[in-house]
Amino acid sequence: MQSVPAHASGGCACMSAVGLRQLAASGRHHKALALLRHTLLFYPQPPIPIASLLPSALLAAAALSLPAAAFHLHAISLKSGLLPSDAYVLTTVVTAYSRLRLLPLACRLLDELPAAEIATSAFNALICGHALASSPSPAALATFRRMRLAGVPFDDVTFLALLPAAPPASIPPLHGVAFRSSLVFAPSVSNCLLSCFSRIGAVDVARQLFDEMPDQRKDLVSWNAMISCYAQNGLAHQVLAFYDKMKESTSVEPDAITLIGVLSSCANLGAHSIGRRIESFINQKDSYASNTHIKNALINLHAKCGDLARARKVFDEMHLRTIVSWTAIIAGYGMHGHGDEALFLFDKMLEEGIKPDEVVMVSVLSVCSHVGMTDKGMEYFASMKTVHGIMPSREHYACMVDLLGRAGQLKEAWDLIVSMPMEPDSPIWGALLGACKIHKNVELGELAFEKVSKLDPTNVGYYVLLSNIYSDAGRLDGVARIRAIMKQNGLKKDPGCSYVDYKGKVHLFMADDHSHPQANRIYKMILQLEAMVKNDNRVYRNKTTENLPLTGIHSEKLALTFGLLNTESGEEIVVIKNLRVCEDCHHFMKTVSHIVNRKFIVRDASRFHHFEGGACSCKDYW
Repeated sequence: MQSVPAHASGGCACMSAVGLRQLAASGRHHKALALLRHTLLFYPQPPIPIASLLPSALLAAAALSLPAAAFHLHAISLKSGLLPSDAYVLTTVVTAYSRLRLLPLACRLLDELPAAEIATSAFNALICGHALASSPSPAALATFRRMRLAGVPFDDVTFLALLPAAPPASIPPLHGVAFRSSLVFAPSVSNCLLSCFSRIGAVDVARQLFDEMPDQRKDLVSWNAMISCYAQNGLAHQVLAFYDKMKESTSVEPDAITLIGVLSSCANLGAHSIGRRIESFINQKDSYASNTHIKNALINLHAKCGDLARARKVFDEMHLRTIVSWTAIIAGYGMHGHGDEALFLFDKMLEEGIKPDEVVMVSVLSVCSHVGMTDKGMEYFASMKTVHGIMPSREHYACMVDLLGRAGQLKEAWDLIVSMPMEPDSPIWGALLGACKIHKNVELGELAFEKVSKLDPTNVGYYVLLSNIYSDAGRLDGVARIRAIMKQNGLKKDPGCSYVDYKGKVHLFMADDHSHPQANRIYKMILQLEAMVKNDNRVYRNKTTENLPLTGIHSEKLALTFGLLNTESGEEIVVIKNLRVCEDCHHFMKTVSHIVNRKFIVRDASRFHHFEGGACSCKDYW
C-alpha cells in the first residue's frame, strides 16, 4: 500500500474528528462509528489526540443502544492512558453508560472522578438514567443530593430530568430549590413543575405557579400543562373555564394537545354543545381534521354525550383507524347497551388485522358484563391468552368478577378470585361486593367488604354498598355499625350530582338542590310527576304509596325536570350523573317517559340508560 504523506495523514485525521462530531450531532450514529473505525484502521497513531474522537463515538454507541461498542471504546480509552486522568472522556463514558441503563457501571466510574472535575453533564446523565429506569426514582433524587454536596452546579437540564421521576413528597422542596436558584424562571422548568404538581394533585399550587409566571413566559406548553392539570384531577369545569381564558389571550393558539384535553373534559361533563363548537373549529383546519388523536377524542365525546350515531359517523369517516379508535367506538356501543354491535365491531377489527391489546379487551369484557352476555364474555376471556397472547391483568379479572356477579354466579366469581395468579386488588373485591348488593347476599358481601376495606380503607363507595346490603336485608344494626365506622374514620358519602347541557351552558344539580333560578318551577313539576307516577300501575303495581320514596329529591330528577321545562316537545333530554342511578329514580324515569311521551338519555357511573315508552334500554340489568 502506498504510504500516506504525513501532512495528508494529519489533515485526514483532523477531518475525521470534525466529521465524527458532525455525524453524531446530526443523528447519523452508524456513520459516526464507521468513521472512527476507518480512522483507527488507517491511522493507528493519528497526529491528533484520540481524546478528540472518543466522546462523540461513545455518545453514538449509546444512542444506538450498543453496549458492546461502548465497552470497546471504554477499553480503548484505558489502553490509550486517557482514563482515569482525562475528566472529559471519563464524563462521557459515564454519560454513555447512563444512557445505556448500565447504572452500576456509571456510578462506579463517577466515584473515580475527583469532585472538582465532575462535570454537570455527567451527573445529569446519571440522574436521567435513574429516571428512565424507574419512576418515581429515589436513586435519581439521591444522585441530585450527591451532586449538591459535591458542589457541582446544576442547571435546567438537571431539573427536567429529575422532576418527572422525583417522589411526590420531594416536589415542593425541589420547587423551593428551583426558586432560590432562579431556575423556576426558565419556561421549561416552570412547565415541568406544573406537570409535577398536577401529578401529585396539588392543583391550587400549580395554578398559583401559573399565575405568577409573567405573560411573556406563558407559552402554549404552559397553557396545555395547566389544562392537563385540571383534566387529570377531574376538574372538567375548570378546564372549560381555563380554555375560555386561553382563547382570550392574543398570543397563544390552541394545538391538538389543547383540543384533545378540552374535548375529554366536555365528554366527562356531558357538555355536548361546547364540544360541537370545538368540532366545528377543528373541521375548519385541515391539519386538525385529519388528526387521528383528535378524531378519537371526538368519538369519545359524542359517545359519552349520548350521540352514538355521530360517534359512529366520525369513526366511519376516518381514513386511518388505530387500536384507540376501535376501542373508543366499541366502548361507546357497550356503554349504550348495544352489545351485539360492539362485539360485531370487535370481530371486524380482528378481520382488518388489528391486533387487540389489553385496553380493548377490557372494553369487550365490560360490554359482555353490562348486557348480560356471560357465556360470550367467558369465551373472550379464555381467548385472550390462547388466541391473542395477552396475559389477563387485574383489570380483566375485575371485569370477569363483575360479569359473573351480575349474572348471579357468585360462587363462580369467588372461585375465579381464588384461582387468580396474582393477589386480587380493591376493584376486584369491589366488583364482588357490588354483585352481592344486586343479589342481596349478606354473608358473601361481608367477606368481600372485609377484603376491600383493608386494601382501600378510604373509599366511601364500599361502605355505602355494604350499608345498602344491610338495609335491603332489614339489618338496621349493620347499617348503624357502618355509619359509625364512617363517622369514626371521617368518611362522607360522595354527594350525587347531575348535569344538563342547555344552550351551551352546563346546569349542575345536587340532591335537594334549591339554588337553581328555576328551583320553584322544578319542584312544583316534580310533585306533579310523582303524583302521576304513583298512580301508574304499570311499573308500581306491586308498590303502595307508603312504599314510595318520600325523602330527598335526587339530582337526576331535578336535572330531568329542568330539561322538561326548557326543551321542546319531542326533543331528547340528556342527563349526566356522577353516581349509579338508584332503583326508584330508574322506575321514575321509565314511567315519566311513558307519561310525557319523551325520550330521556341518562349516563350514570356505570352506563347509559335510554328511557322511552316506559322502558329502559338496560332492561333493568345495570
